[in-house]
This record gives sequence, C-alpha cells and structure tokens, in this order.
Amino acid sequence: MNRNTRETDVTVELDVAGEVRTGDRVLDHLLTALFFYMGREAKVTASYDLRHHLWEDVGITLGEELRSKLPERFARFGNAVMPMDDALVLVAVDVSGRPYVSVELSFGENEEGFEKALVREFLWGLARSLRATIHVKTLSGTNAHHVVEAVFKGLGMALGKAIQESGKLESTKGLLEV
Repeated sequence: MNRNTRETDVTVELDVAGEVRTGDRVLDHLLTALFFYMGREAKVTASYDLRHHLWEDVGITLGEELRSKLPERFARFGNAVMPMDDALVLVAVDVSGRPYVSVELSFGENEEGFEKALVREFLWGLARSLRATIHVKTLSGTNAHHVVEAVFKGLGMALGKAIQESGKLESTKGLLEV
C-alpha cells in the first residue's frame, strides 16, 4: 500500500520480508516491535517533511494495508496488557467500522523522540483508515521510551488477535461496517 502526498511518500507491505526504514529511528524501532508482536513480517519505507506528517501517514497507510488483508470473517476484538520495565499499558482494539481513539498516555520522564502527540497522530491515522476503535491507557510508568514502546507492543498483540480469521461473523447485528 502506498500513500504519496506533498508531505510524505509512505509504503507499507505486510507479509513480505524487509526492513522498516522511515527515516525516523524512533518510529522504525516502534514499528519493528509492533510487527513482531502482531506476528507479521513487514516492509516500510518513507520520506517526509515533518515528523507529525510521517507518523500520521504511516498510521493511515498501515490501516489501509491491514484492511486490504482482512479475511472475510475475522475476530474483530483484540486486547493486551503489556508490561515493559516500569511501564504497564492497556491496549484494546475493535475493528468494527467505527473509527475512534482514546489515548491516555502518561509518563514522568521525557525522552527525545518519544512524544505523546506523535503517538496520538499515528493511532488516529490507523483508526481512521482501518475503521477501528483503539483505546490506550497507561496503567503505570515513568520512562517515556518504556511507556510508548509498551503501547506499540500491546497494539501489535491486540491487532494480531483482532484481524485473525474467525469461523463466524463477530457481530450480534449480523454485519460489520468494514
């Protein structure tokens, strides 16, 4: 999947061997963790003007790629409680056709590159294009790197569960809006 705008040029390919090379070492590190815990190989390349645009557009492109690979019937829901050193983060996902994000990130020690606003932009981009509800809540944690990395690891686990094939349609309505 490719997204090419005046601000970014982002390509995300799932289920292919490759590297994550966005030009932002922090985002590369976090995406590598996300794909590992999702249980999927991925190749990501990008060029960009501003980090804000990069993080948002990588989220959008990843969501589009995930949507294109959804099985006809999928589990829909996924969640994880992810510990990482001082951090403990809850992530819950519902791939239901309703884009929404609730992000409660908190940490006491900032670290260069690990920014709440960028995480929020990534998650909103992903939620809009995947058409998913995503909740992230910091249960504890002080170090920004640990909290944000726990978010991406937990998101990988939650997405891996939500998009796996299911034997039934996961809706009491009898349809999903995806």
